[in-house]
Amino acid sequence: MIFEIASCIITAMNETVQRPYTVSQLTREIKLMLEGSYPQVLLEGEISNFRPASSGHWYFSIKDEDAMIQAVMFRGAQRSVSMMPSDGQMVKVRGNISVYAKRGNYQIICTSLEASGEGRILQMLEERKRRLAAEGLFSQEEKKPLPGFPRRVAVLSSESGAAVRDIIRVIRRRAPWMDVVVINIPVQGEKAAETICRQLAMADEHTLGDVIIIGRGGGSLEDLLPFSDEAVVRSIRACSTPVISAVGHEIDWALSDFAADVRAPTPSAAAEMLCVNAEELRSRVLTAGRVIIQSFGELRRRMIIALKPFRPELLEDSFRRLTQPHQLALDDNRERLLEGMQRYLERRKTRLEGAFRELKACDPYDVLNRGYAIVRDHENRVVSRAGALKTGSDIRVQFRDGMAEGNIRNINTNAGINTETTATKNARKTDRKTDRKTAKKTDRNKTEDNE
Repeated sequence: MIFEIASCIITAMNETVQRPYTVSQLTREIKLMLEGSYPQVLLEGEISNFRPASSGHWYFSIKDEDAMIQAVMFRGAQRSVSMMPSDGQMVKVRGNISVYAKRGNYQIICTSLEASGEGRILQMLEERKRRLAAEGLFSQEEKKPLPGFPRRVAVLSSESGAAVRDIIRVIRRRAPWMDVVVINIPVQGEKAAETICRQLAMADEHTLGDVIIIGRGGGSLEDLLPFSDEAVVRSIRACSTPVISAVGHEIDWALSDFAADVRAPTPSAAAEMLCVNAEELRSRVLTAGRVIIQSFGELRRRMIIALKPFRPELLEDSFRRLTQPHQLALDDNRERLLEGMQRYLERRKTRLEGAFRELKACDPYDVLNRGYAIVRDHENRVVSRAGALKTGSDIRVQFRDGMAEGNIRNINTNAGINTETTATKNARKTDRKTDRKTAKKTDRNKTEDNE
């Protein structure tokens, strides 16, 4: 096919010797030859200069080490594409060759596009990365800090690889007191991920190190795939021991870098993170000591200044000023309390004396002092009427100073009517006056009690 095109071009060139072509004629013939010779091609290369247009069409270039071809994919053909193209991706495109006469260049009109080679691996890793990140496996809040001075480090790598030798060399030079436990693992291959998970769990369960370094030397993206395995990522997050991921060179990456507590660009850098050489440690201790001494001196100075207002005489004066108002209030309240109690007791005494007088006035024996006597019959019952006695009845008469006995010889009920009536009236008047005085005193005492 190529020879036929070349032959046609040579023939056309020979004909141009006879007669000249216009640009349009030559371009048209080239267009017919190219589009007729390459109706469908499968092209593999790297995307470059990807630029989506506002119309929805994709314009980009496909290149390899020695050549480049322009490409376009119209919006209608993009429905079958499961990825978003970007510069640097290796892809396979299928389409037909077309010549754009106005610019005099040719391009491929793409009808399909898919990842190729490492492009497929990158697409798979990006999808896995997004899914695991959504689960929180790469969360910064869950990451553990590295110990300041680890005594032992567990290294998961190939025991014959350069990565282990680099780690041991750095530790022996910078921290010879640190122990290194090497745990052999396969660093590539189909079954490498399973072994890595098992050895990692064992190192964490038995605390083979204060820190775990997991890694290997550089390699292709496909070689580093075991360290991006989902099971390895979950095993790293499940470790209670801090984990450093040191996979490949600085430009390499694996999903273990995102899951580990710390990512190191190289295995040697991982070892340097854990090592503090003697000179640096001495400098740090001296610096910390100076800071502590300065801080203590500053604290002592501030305490002296702060305690100046608390001298004994100042404290006593401050205490007196603080308690004096309360002492005065206490004295006032005590005086008021004593005065109130005195008034209360006086009112109670007055009420008690009045009640005593009222009680004494009601005493039936008190009338004996005024010349009256109490007459009792033979059964010792008080006799208040003459009609209650009989002639010949024995009586006893009680006077103020004693008792006399006698016998009734004569009863005259008429002689005693006026006398009894007058006495009764006088007694009733006296009782009413007494009741009124008592009621007034009672009301006055109640009012004083309420006050």
